[in-house]
Amino acid sequence: MPTFADFDRRHYRTVDVTTGYDGWAPTYEQTVLDDMDLALLDRLHRPAWPQVRRAADLGCGTGRTAAWLRERGTAQIDGIDLSEGMLRRARQRGVHTELAHGDVRDTGFPGAAYDLVISSLIDEHLPDLAPFYTEARRLAAPGGVFVLVSYHPQFMMVTGMPTHYTGSDGEPLAISTHLHTFSDHVTAGIAAGWHLAELAESSIDDSWIAAKPKWSDLRGHPFTMASVWV
Repeated sequence: MPTFADFDRRHYRTVDVTTGYDGWAPTYEQTVLDDMDLALLDRLHRPAWPQVRRAADLGCGTGRTAAWLRERGTAQIDGIDLSEGMLRRARQRGVHTELAHGDVRDTGFPGAAYDLVISSLIDEHLPDLAPFYTEARRLAAPGGVFVLVSYHPQFMMVTGMPTHYTGSDGEPLAISTHLHTFSDHVTAGIAAGWHLAELAESSIDDSWIAAKPKWSDLRGHPFTMASVWV
């Protein structure tokens, strides 16, 4: 199976997930655009967002996703993240019910308790998707939904671009990145007891090129995707 190393064109110095997101936390909000993830959530037909009462926010970061859910009426949102730097920002935002420092593959959250499990732009940091999908299934209440926003594997293959940020000294740093194909996701999801109900993709369009002119040659290529599992 291909790995991200087969496509990496940047060859930045790579740091682990905790180190990377602790370092990225101060500037994260200025570098991640809503078109990457929140705009995709808006396009999904399910779940019925106003009906979501309790959500588990896996890899909650600074709380961007939780804030989006709160605006749509979600009353209780429990978040977890490996990075204390990101959690500090989430605490300041104040939209989660509870926040935990820990691993999305073994959250310690109560089982069968959440009508929504949601995660955005973190699965590329997991070497194996199976424990992630299994934990999401454990957390979901009967009839619950798992929504996952991911980088599109085609984008990662074409650009050879790892998840990265600029360090305090100006050095570009990659955060440990793994390539997961569609079949990797489907295999892990089905094995955990999920059924794929919906898939939405974003592509690089005029708005992206306006923000990143160097991406003009990538016009039309997929960028991120949102999958809905039931």
